[in-house]
Amino acid sequence: MDEIFNCDCIDGMRELPAESVDAIVTDPPYGLNFMGKDWDHGVPGEQFWSEALRVAKPGAYLLSFGGTRTYHRLACAIEDSGWEIRDCLGWLYGSGFPKSMDVSKAIDKSLGAERSTVRIDAKKVRNPKSINSGHGVDGGDRPWMQLAREQGFYEKPGDIPVSEAAKKWKGWGTALKPAWEPIIMARKPFKGTVAACVLAHGTGAINIDACRVGTENMSSQFDRTWKQDNSFGNGKRASRGKIVPDGRFPANIIHDGSDEATAPMGNASRFFYCAKASKKERGEGNVHPTVKPQALMQYLIKLVTTEGAVVLDPFLGSGSTAVAAMATGRHYLGYELSPEYFEIARARLDVAKMEDTL
Repeated sequence: MDEIFNCDCIDGMRELPAESVDAIVTDPPYGLNFMGKDWDHGVPGEQFWSEALRVAKPGAYLLSFGGTRTYHRLACAIEDSGWEIRDCLGWLYGSGFPKSMDVSKAIDKSLGAERSTVRIDAKKVRNPKSINSGHGVDGGDRPWMQLAREQGFYEKPGDIPVSEAAKKWKGWGTALKPAWEPIIMARKPFKGTVAACVLAHGTGAINIDACRVGTENMSSQFDRTWKQDNSFGNGKRASRGKIVPDGRFPANIIHDGSDEATAPMGNASRFFYCAKASKKERGEGNVHPTVKPQALMQYLIKLVTTEGAVVLDPFLGSGSTAVAAMATGRHYLGYELSPEYFEIARARLDVAKMEDTL
């Protein structure tokens, strides 16, 4: 109990008794070869989720993040292993960066048509990737980025096409800006009724009241929206039912409070608010590229477990699930194959334990 292991999760789960885990909350590889990382070469298949099903109690919930391009494979693997898909949550955020190739530049390069170079003062660039004409860097260390580190400026091909073919395709790319991640919600099947399962195993239902969206979850975005929305009439929030004492019923949408994520939704206060993990929250030396925020992980854990429950994360990464479980009064078990990320997770847990004793 309350342990993490540096090993393959299938080997680790095989050591666990059957029906011993209350919930599984995890962020597995998306199979996108993200940032050239070897661990992200494929989506975990049916064998992973079959073993997870074995160790889960009847009625236990599984919450698994996925990538927008590959979560269909994840969902199929989870369902084919015996889990029942119950829903799919969406975490919306505005800070994603487009990893899109500039087709016009690619055409000029393929034809040997050299564009004039442009120099940009490195001190004036907050995000180095943003100077690539709105097209993200698809992994690797670009020569112009290395030049900036050495000489204090960026140098890259200009945006003016040279060849006639490149002129025709100026403004074309290959990918959209990422702005959401799916979270698959599944449940282990059980015999009988939900009521009987809850009484027998303490699983099978989700904690609606613990995850209601109330004033404590409202972001400043709500205040801006409220002031600008004339439909609120006399300005009394309660008069239109925008805030009620018990909070709004939790939805399958979570947002980060940014204008890009909330504008399409109008009054975003009806959805749970959670920003991406900050540098402070990640912790010193945490180089894991996909750290999930604690507010989000704690929210998800509270949604599918009671206090004292055992939460398993087969793909622990930098330990976000384990830290969130401890913060919410749950027990944790986790497996991480990478020695580097395992040490990061252990360090984060050590810090969290020290803070908990203060």
